[in-house]
Amino acid sequence: MSNLAKNILIIFMIIMMAVTAFLAGYFANDFMRYGTLPGTASAAPQDFALLSEAWQWVELSYLGEIPPPQRIAYGAIRGALAELGDPYTLFVEPPAREQERENLRGNFGGIGATLSRNEANELILEPIPGNPAEAAGILPGDVLLAVDGVPITAEMPVGDVVELIKGEKGTLVTLTVRHPGQSDEVDIAIERDDILIPSVSYRLLDVDPTIGYIQLTRFSGESGQEVHDAILDLQAQGAEKLILDLRHNPGGLLDASVAVADHFLSDVPVLYQQNKGEEEKVFMAAPEAVAGNMPLVLLVDGGTASSAEIVAGALQDHGRAVLIGSPTYGKGSVQLVYDLSDGSSVHVTSSRWFTPNRHQIDQQGLQPDIVVEVTQEAIDAGRDDVLSRAIDYLQNGN
Repeated sequence: MSNLAKNILIIFMIIMMAVTAFLAGYFANDFMRYGTLPGTASAAPQDFALLSEAWQWVELSYLGEIPPPQRIAYGAIRGALAELGDPYTLFVEPPAREQERENLRGNFGGIGATLSRNEANELILEPIPGNPAEAAGILPGDVLLAVDGVPITAEMPVGDVVELIKGEKGTLVTLTVRHPGQSDEVDIAIERDDILIPSVSYRLLDVDPTIGYIQLTRFSGESGQEVHDAILDLQAQGAEKLILDLRHNPGGLLDASVAVADHFLSDVPVLYQQNKGEEEKVFMAAPEAVAGNMPLVLLVDGGTASSAEIVAGALQDHGRAVLIGSPTYGKGSVQLVYDLSDGSSVHVTSSRWFTPNRHQIDQQGLQPDIVVEVTQEAIDAGRDDVLSRAIDYLQNGN
């Protein structure tokens, strides 16, 4: 594997585990519901009597050990939900539900920096602007030597170092670092906190300065404005064409997806949302678009989900952009989350999204216009074949 590829693959955000980031996007449009049931159950008493009758025969005749009543109840709930055929309507037991709450609350804090190994196999820190690491005095290119006195060795996995650094919000962690161009070691105490991470990064491509590249990692409340500002800056630098990278984007806020689509579409539907017992809702793009006529390519893959699929589907259906990469995830629904009396919960699909051409995103995903297979050979060589294909398309039109 090339050094470039190696460095790319071992970059970690010192914030929280990656699964937490995915869950945050995955459930960003979910809602919590509490309270008493409205008493509208459709199952008749005799149906439950039948279940009780069947289970009595099991208890009477089964040779093995009978599970406790709680396990039986959990199994019955899972079995009933499985009959719906919807992978997102599901039952979550108390321990998993509590972990889910912890993930979405983000109780673990971080310092706001990235880690990567250089040619000498040293761990290099890059502070994220506006976060605790930068405020405490961490400089770009600092070499990390120890965490709370624990030496950092060349053999130590980056993930283990991340575990040493992250911790409860409000607590202190001391990093021993060596600033670039200096030989002395410095101890820097940093208070862990919530991390502010821009959802957008952008640049002109070196291979073709007329192409602007925007990477959108999630859909947060600021994403619409961040993409808007990125487009304007790239246009000012001479960009005439754009690549919007939605690979590995798990989604996020619905309103943010509409705001991002607004920059490329004018006064047309972005998506349709169907809710139980309600009229279909249409989300429209604003009349003005900051990049309404710029040639545009979207990069997608199996990690492109939820709100990211809304944007991709809208731009594809309106012929506004070409999708390049691999099929998307297929998460186009909203779940209501009901907490139950014992700490467990049920997630119930209550809404589904459809693209402007009425394509159902949920459980189907989007097919790219140009499929590019990501090979292990390309990964090992540090080569981004999907991005290269997008550049070729914008340069040659095919």
